[in-house]
Amino acid sequence: MSPRLLEVRDLSVTFRHEGRDFRAVDGISFGVERGRTLALVGESGSGKSVSALSILRLLPHGVRLGGEILFKHEDILRMGPRKLRSIRGAGITMVFQEPMTSLNPVHTIERQIGEILELHGARKGLKLRNRIIELLREVGIPDPAHRLGAYPHQLSGGQRQRVMIAMALANRPDLFIADEPTTALDVTVQAQILTLLKDLQARYGMAMLFITHDLTIVRKLADDVAVMQKGRIVEMNGVDDIFRAPKHPYTQALLAAEPKGAPPEADFASPVILEAQDVRVHFPIRRGFLRRTVGAVKAVDGVSLKLRQGETIGVVGESGSGKTSLGLALLRLIRSDGPILYLGRRIDGLSFRSMRPLRRDMQIVFQDPYGSLSPRLSIADIVAEGLIAQKTPLSFEERREIVARALADTGLDPAAMDRYPHEFSGGQRQRVAIARAMVLEPKFVVLDEPTSALDMSVQAQIVDLLRELQSKRNLAYLFISHDLRVVKALANEIIVMRHGKVVEQGAATEIFANPQNEYTRELFAAAFAVEAKSVVAQEE
Repeated sequence: MSPRLLEVRDLSVTFRHEGRDFRAVDGISFGVERGRTLALVGESGSGKSVSALSILRLLPHGVRLGGEILFKHEDILRMGPRKLRSIRGAGITMVFQEPMTSLNPVHTIERQIGEILELHGARKGLKLRNRIIELLREVGIPDPAHRLGAYPHQLSGGQRQRVMIAMALANRPDLFIADEPTTALDVTVQAQILTLLKDLQARYGMAMLFITHDLTIVRKLADDVAVMQKGRIVEMNGVDDIFRAPKHPYTQALLAAEPKGAPPEADFASPVILEAQDVRVHFPIRRGFLRRTVGAVKAVDGVSLKLRQGETIGVVGESGSGKTSLGLALLRLIRSDGPILYLGRRIDGLSFRSMRPLRRDMQIVFQDPYGSLSPRLSIADIVAEGLIAQKTPLSFEERREIVARALADTGLDPAAMDRYPHEFSGGQRQRVAIARAMVLEPKFVVLDEPTSALDMSVQAQIVDLLRELQSKRNLAYLFISHDLRVVKALANEIIVMRHGKVVEQGAATEIFANPQNEYTRELFAAAFAVEAKSVVAQEE
């Protein structure tokens, strides 16, 4: 009898689209033992997530599944609804890639975690509340007792992902499936979550199937690695063997793929596009029946910067450090205090109507390529939104021509403009989001974690694309990221933020070579430690 907790044999997944069959997964086999971690890696569209969703039969109605998925020697593909429900959330749990779309926006964190526990036998009351607090504490949510009444939108991306992990671990599952669980997390919290998962795995003998595009964390976490390409497993081996002596050309290409090169040299004679002085964003804390203000969350607390044409400022720091709030404040999408000047003109006091003509020149690319594109609009409609909102006097044919050019500039086939977002991979969707921002030919673009949801080979392509667009159009970027490797490839200047304040600021080359602040050194150590180990291993 196999010692494996999970055994997948000759799994195939077939979708039907426009009368034709498309095989997303083509006859793969793998297994996971108790206490061990199998990492499933590959590019967007390789079939990783579809394989994971098949294990819990979470794919849409009408998808055809073939083969066997044996969990504790029972075939999941042949289980009835009642048996399947008893396994979901208890025997097998899963953390999805996008926490904002996985959490219910109208329910508190306490209710959502409590629901998972209640479905599998827990009773309401003080015991349940204490268990929820314990789970939140385990995954690193600060002051968990006071976070129970929070809604998902009141948490940072990293905190939302930690809540998802708490929900998945609530019933101490036998098998934990993690689909890009560290995507939204900064490097220090990422290290904490990976350590937490390993500790829980050791404590409970839990098996893990870990899906990721970040090969730098695979070496630290996984025991075994399966590499997927176009729906097939092209190589499977122990983690050390994969990193030291990859056999398949595709595996070799994946290991070599990472953002490379350096940003164009800053020209201090270039005009200043945007200047901010002592910018502050404070969110009021309201309590009591009358919702009186009793304090404030200082999301951004006294940040100053000067961004020139053709230059990139990288903003780095942990989740909740104020990076995104700073970007939104500079675009005047949230209220702030302190002077903000665009091309020498003060804009922090302008009304919504007065800001509207400037929106053409100031654009943003959001972190989530899934949630930021409307599923009901075609790609052509999404990219043309800005042209319509700015009331550009263009005919329908002229608009489509401009959209086609924008798609071509971002490496997409203009012939696909009438398709919908769900028909594209994550990397392709992010290119659509970039095309939407670039179609108005802006001067200043805020890039809010634009590569965090992408695999490393696609990250490298997006970084090259952003550099090419910047060089061609002389764009000014504010690049927000927790991935310091990407920042190193793009930024001329770096701002390191913590708890809303700047702890270090200066030329990127100087800070990367010799960080002065202890917190900056901790960030760099967490970001580059695994990478350094991988290089040493390859040299050996």
